[in-house]
Amino acid sequence: MARKGKKFLEAQKLVERTQAYSVEEAIELVKKTNTVKFDATVEVAFRLGVDTRKNDQQIRGAVVLPNGTGKTQSVLVFAKGEKAKEAEAAGADFVGDADLINKINQGWFEFDVIVATPDMMGEVGKLGRVLGPKGLMPNPKTGTVTFDVDKAVKEIKAGKVEYRADKAGNVHVPVGKVSFDNEKLIENFTTMYDTILKAKPSAAKGTYVKNVSVTSTMGPGIKVDPSTFVVKQ
Repeated sequence: MARKGKKFLEAQKLVERTQAYSVEEAIELVKKTNTVKFDATVEVAFRLGVDTRKNDQQIRGAVVLPNGTGKTQSVLVFAKGEKAKEAEAAGADFVGDADLINKINQGWFEFDVIVATPDMMGEVGKLGRVLGPKGLMPNPKTGTVTFDVDKAVKEIKAGKVEYRADKAGNVHVPVGKVSFDNEKLIENFTTMYDTILKAKPSAAKGTYVKNVSVTSTMGPGIKVDPSTFVVKQ
């Protein structure tokens, strides 16, 4: 088991492990317990009462955070003809078809998100073995397989984040940076929580949201009490 550093242990003392804080208190604690010198990412983690082994309980999607994530993502678009021009005009960092597919097959991964038009998926699908394990495969559920490449690229650049429940029912999503104003972090957090609630599968039984916590890069986890704020209806 890895030893925790002195800074982490000092930060951990500021957090009562058994307490669930209001979202305002939790965000304030995230900043106080930040232990790194760079602008750390603030992440929210959900533990959900779902069985993702069942198709009707899988949770996956994307949402545009109102205040972005603090990081501009590099977007690659697989498209041809007019759709390629549309992608370039929208601000895509890389646009192409067979040329980029070959480049990726040779080990190139200088991008964060891939968008593909549906007519390109026959070829893009051949990259499944290399893109799948990295979570980079375009998917209609996250809006990354679409003919509306203008909207897709602009949303990603504006702060669109993808979420997906893992085998244990956990979802981890970045909601900003420690340098953000508290209000902006709270708004992003609330948007993400609201999105997770709306994604609840009808087949899920019992308690859906079992635990919510926030943390900064290399900082301690802080439990949040969702009942202390009102989500959108």
